[in-house]
Amino acid sequence: MTVTALVVAKAPVPGLAKTRLAATIGDAAAAELAAASLLDTLDAVSAADVDRRVVALTGNLADAARSDELTRALASFTVVAQRGDGLGERLANAHADAATTGSVLQIGMDTPQVTAQLLSDAAAQLGSSDVLGFAEDGGWWALGLRNPELARFLLDVPMSAPSTGSDTLDALTAAGASITMLPEMRDVDFESDLEAVAQLCAPNSRFHIAVGKVGN
Repeated sequence: MTVTALVVAKAPVPGLAKTRLAATIGDAAAAELAAASLLDTLDAVSAADVDRRVVALTGNLADAARSDELTRALASFTVVAQRGDGLGERLANAHADAATTGSVLQIGMDTPQVTAQLLSDAAAQLGSSDVLGFAEDGGWWALGLRNPELARFLLDVPMSAPSTGSDTLDALTAAGASITMLPEMRDVDFESDLEAVAQLCAPNSRFHIAVGKVGN
């Protein structure tokens, strides 16, 4: 089965990116960390065993931190614009826009510790079941659907809530998805997440290095 890896991302523009993180470390530092996280994520997706690679992007990349580096990294991806009002609608549309044939494996840009091997294993699992990976904060970091049309059931799931992960699992199961759970991961939303996630990244990763510069 063909597997498309889909990264749903926001251009890391200072003042617009990672606003909860920016509240304690500043707009520029938060945008730099968001850019580093996205770049590490793109590296992992590029090295994963998948058939196609798509990024659904929102925001002005020209105004983003590390804009030139991101532009070079995205050159090997198919880039589509996010569309829709709420997050659930944008996610459902991104699955529809990324899908050609086969499955879609979707992740965000807030788990820079993700590895190519973990994504490859998730993609292989799609041969027999759908996949979902919970985040520690109650959300989810990855969703793989053998039938991307099932993503429309995300429209009924409250997003960015403590129950988003469990509500997503319930909605997709009720719609007929057969879910295999991926490992739970911690995503980066607040300053308190930085060191814990950085320790899960390679020492030479962009995110690990960027966290080391916070406050310096």
